[in-house]
Amino acid sequence: MSHRTRRALTRRNVLAGAAAGTALLALPSTLRAQAQVLKIAVLLPRSGYLAPAGQSCHRGALLAPKLLAGYGHKVELVHIDIESNPDVARTQTERAVNEGAHCIVGAFDSASTLAIAQVCEQRQVPLVVHIGAAPQLTEQGYKFLVRNFPNGGMLLGNGLALIRDLLAATKAEPKTAAFLHANDNFGTAQRQAMDKMFPTSNLPFKLVESIAYDPKAQDLSVEVTKVRALSPDLLLVVTRAADAIKLVRDMVRQHFQPMAMISPGSPGLYDQEFFQALGALADFHIYNIPWANPKSQMTQALAAAFKTEQPNLRFELECFNVGFTFEGLLIACDGFKRAGTSHGPEFMKALRETNIADHAMIGGPIRFDEKGQNIAIPSACLQNRDRTPTVTLPAEAATMAPVLPMPPWQGRS
Repeated sequence: MSHRTRRALTRRNVLAGAAAGTALLALPSTLRAQAQVLKIAVLLPRSGYLAPAGQSCHRGALLAPKLLAGYGHKVELVHIDIESNPDVARTQTERAVNEGAHCIVGAFDSASTLAIAQVCEQRQVPLVVHIGAAPQLTEQGYKFLVRNFPNGGMLLGNGLALIRDLLAATKAEPKTAAFLHANDNFGTAQRQAMDKMFPTSNLPFKLVESIAYDPKAQDLSVEVTKVRALSPDLLLVVTRAADAIKLVRDMVRQHFQPMAMISPGSPGLYDQEFFQALGALADFHIYNIPWANPKSQMTQALAAAFKTEQPNLRFELECFNVGFTFEGLLIACDGFKRAGTSHGPEFMKALRETNIADHAMIGGPIRFDEKGQNIAIPSACLQNRDRTPTVTLPAEAATMAPVLPMPPWQGRS
């Protein structure tokens, strides 16, 4: 073959390759993305003071790829520990995006989620908030964020309404209550919502004091002493698992026995760690939060997969974290499938148009308003019974009737 012939063939090959590239770029984005696997970075606090909740969410993420494949979604997950630290969350988000993540799901802790949201906004990478209640997440105008979780005001409003239903169902008549809350982003947001909503809640008792505490404190004896001096009938709390354990232990040590300890909408009282540490002392506490729908086929599939993968743990204690984590990943996959591309703005547009009727958690279809907030997530009233989170309200979903007042600390086996 002559030099001239080789040169001509080379030129033809180059022109053909260029034409093919042009044709590929001209294809609709749906066709261009068909072979692409969605790469999601799952950022969770798997170490640090929020580790129990982060690890529980992580177990939900580990279950997800196989289950999502059954719903027609192929996904690659990158699991990242943010160490319960917003600064780590920010730097790890930058790293995940630099390494090719198309989407972020996380992060349980509102402070860390806000740090992640700032990076995602700058880099135009979608963020799906699976758990995180700080109002700022959907009030600061982020365009690359959707949240499938109630904000603090929604949580508290739903929780206070359920307390009215609880008192009606049990015929209990408390006269006073104290409010004890963590001083982190979530707890402070709940305090602000309580200050705003309680005066118009029409609850038949007086809120005598609101007390903040540091969730990283070694114990809560000082705070319990303050509350005990007030002698409220009800103790309303915003906690995490570790500080809820310290709280109950100090209540027992100081013989402080309210009619009930009720969370209007926070984690901690249903975590595996809480039951393991306190045993029978973990029973009869009440919390009003969103919960997995036991009648949903998707919840049943999650429960079966969890039992296989985590035979030493109980799905009943983890379905909140597992369910919301799985739904966050489902939302990302559904949006990617409809967008047909991982390109940030197009992907984000599809996420904003989400409408998923078949999902795991109690409530109607998953939809987002113009701020990226799912506004249709209800709460259920759960009470720990035989060391198991048990739905007691609404009546149509309840498996047991609520008990109020709770039995004394002394005498529990």
